[in-house]
Amino acid sequence: MPYLAKLEKAGIPTVLIDFEDQANMVQQTALRSGIPHIRYVHASRILPGPQDVDTWMDRIMDALVVPLTDKEKEIGTWVPTSDDRLIFEGTMDGAEKFFHQTEYVPHPVNAPIARYTDGLPVRVPTEERVAEMLKGTSHKPDEIVTYQSDRRGWNGPVKKGDPVLFHPMNWTATVEKVAACAVMAGCQPEHLPAVLAIAESTCYIASTHTFGQWLCVSGPYAKEVGMNSGCGMLGPGNIANSTIGRTYEIMARNLGGAIPGINRMTSLGSPFEGSRCCAENSDALPSGWKGINEEGGYRRDESVMLVHPHVNDGIRGVQFSPGGYRAFQKSGHGGIARKLGVKGKPGPHNWLEFLVPEFWIGREGAKTIIMNPEMARHLYEYGFKTKEAVYEWLYKQSFIPLKDYRNYSWVDLHTNGWLGIEPISGKHWKELPDDYMVPAAEDPFAFCIVVGGGDEEVSHQLSSHHHLGINPYYSIDAWR
Repeated sequence: MPYLAKLEKAGIPTVLIDFEDQANMVQQTALRSGIPHIRYVHASRILPGPQDVDTWMDRIMDALVVPLTDKEKEIGTWVPTSDDRLIFEGTMDGAEKFFHQTEYVPHPVNAPIARYTDGLPVRVPTEERVAEMLKGTSHKPDEIVTYQSDRRGWNGPVKKGDPVLFHPMNWTATVEKVAACAVMAGCQPEHLPAVLAIAESTCYIASTHTFGQWLCVSGPYAKEVGMNSGCGMLGPGNIANSTIGRTYEIMARNLGGAIPGINRMTSLGSPFEGSRCCAENSDALPSGWKGINEEGGYRRDESVMLVHPHVNDGIRGVQFSPGGYRAFQKSGHGGIARKLGVKGKPGPHNWLEFLVPEFWIGREGAKTIIMNPEMARHLYEYGFKTKEAVYEWLYKQSFIPLKDYRNYSWVDLHTNGWLGIEPISGKHWKELPDDYMVPAAEDPFAFCIVVGGGDEEVSHQLSSHHHLGINPYYSIDAWR
């Protein structure tokens, strides 16, 4: 859509082809791009291509040559102003009902959707509560939320001080508005720096795929506010984890204008659209292993928020029983030992060898691996003295023959329909033989390891957080 906007504003006629169930998203995206009345036609999701083209080609030609109406020539976007404040006057019961109201969204939702919340009851953001929340930061209430460092954003490089444009409508917001969202989520004032770090990520809500969001805190801040990095770190019960994570969705709705079925089109949705927040157990890192903060270019004593907005293949985990893992490491017994050819040999063993084949069952690409401290220690004892060594090993394991690589879905996009250049060989994709080895992961440092959890030996794998080259690390300390 941004490219179409450039063409339209340059006087070059354009017509967008999209599906009928995407009509609301097209209108919202066109509004965001400054061409609110762009012409578009509907394609079919089920008709074969040649047959489908016949149904809309005449409409395409007419739309390209018929002069624009005065209405269609209108340009511009609508964004809430920084001083817009939603104020309800009345009883607390009335305020709770007001903030919990819904609006009906037709197909493809066909159900009422919360107008201001994530669908759950919220704490009403009264003037007094928001003022109390603002004590958690030194930043002024009317300050526009801006980037706290130079980085690569979703639309290209951004500079420190540039205003954050909340996804999907590219609106700006003040610190006070973020604080109001934090109140609604149930946060305490000491949680506000973490919430502002999340806000700096733009609260990206992705596209039509089943994307979810996952957040992880690294550094001293996690202990300061009592976050859970142990047993149940991805589950319920911890107030800091739960409320800080919840703000992502509330900010996406109120500060970014994200509405399911209108401009948030995740077809099935995801359990991670919660959003889940946890903390890294930095005390349990093996000697020489960096924390997430250090991997993001910060010091070990600095606190950062890792924002992973593309949990796009769900979560894979518990591929082995904890008892089976213990037998494998202690004495080389059980199915894992048989599969890896170490039966009867005590550990330490590289348990990742058991998981690697399953990495490529879902979406191809690097993974974020969450493992408990004991399993991290086993990798260290096996010989991986740094996380970087693990990443290099995982990357080498990701190479598969081109004949197998072709059978994935996303590769058609990544290779530009196989018309592009393969980056390692420098050759055209179609020139390469079937046995040419291609990495299914972007690069070694697209992988990520998070150490945390309880004592039972299990791991989880998520899709990589380095999707599209976006820098996912945001300073919490900058918002204190």
